[in-house]
Amino acid sequence: MLIDTHAHLDYPDFAPDFHEVLARATAAGVSRILTIGTSIASSQRAVDLAEKYPNVFAVIGVHPSSAEEAEDDVITPLRELAKSPRIAAIGETGLDYHHLPSAAVAHEHKNQVISQALQAETDDEIEGNLHDGALKSKQASLFQQQLDLAVELGLNVVIHQRDAWEDTLEIMREYGRKVSGVFHCFGGTREQAEEVLALGHLVSFTGIVTFKNGAAVRDVAAGLSLGEFMVETDCPYLAPEPHRGKRCEPAHTRLVAESIAAARGISLEEVARATTETVEEFFRLGRA
Repeated sequence: MLIDTHAHLDYPDFAPDFHEVLARATAAGVSRILTIGTSIASSQRAVDLAEKYPNVFAVIGVHPSSAEEAEDDVITPLRELAKSPRIAAIGETGLDYHHLPSAAVAHEHKNQVISQALQAETDDEIEGNLHDGALKSKQASLFQQQLDLAVELGLNVVIHQRDAWEDTLEIMREYGRKVSGVFHCFGGTREQAEEVLALGHLVSFTGIVTFKNGAAVRDVAAGLSLGEFMVETDCPYLAPEPHRGKRCEPAHTRLVAESIAAARGISLEEVARATTETVEEFFRLGRA
């Protein structure tokens, strides 16, 4: 049996056929699903789902992309939500520099031809860089609050990182072995995976391992030891082949695991057994 360690079941994408989505997951051998909060409201919905469906568990947190809208204090509402016995971890939390304001400004000006000698920051670029700094600071504050809460509650964390590798690791290093994390949707190099593992954390792979252009990530998944990684969908995003471009759902966890098993030259059952044991220990889920 497999466990989808990262789904967003509270998203409206699943509202029309929610029960069918769960039924297809069960039929595919996905026995449990962790639904991940991305804001306080999303985390509340995740808890509600976990308390209603026995095969669903909640992870509560504030995604870095929600930083601008988030209150300065997220510990207080998350601590309240964490009173539910259906909470498996804190997250997803971390840093995301992919859509910083300066990037939008750069995109706006990308077609402008400016003489190298006269090239200078525009007012918009200066403002964008200032906004970048403020947003990075807010993301870091929210990240540290959630790590502090995880330490307080004895929970592990689900880490989101995009274009912020060094800053993310720098913050994680401050906590040492007080908290363990899983770097979800891992798409980095073998060296980066080893760096994560050396700090006492894990990685998790999505449908990217099935993509034609996902060979590098597939090789990383093939080279790690069983017990060092998990599988997930990040649904409704990143549907694996042959469903790429369509809505992803928890049943597709099987396709992720099959791709990794093929790359390793082992059976699906071996991947399922190892990842399930890893997940049960990390999230303290107990046996199904």
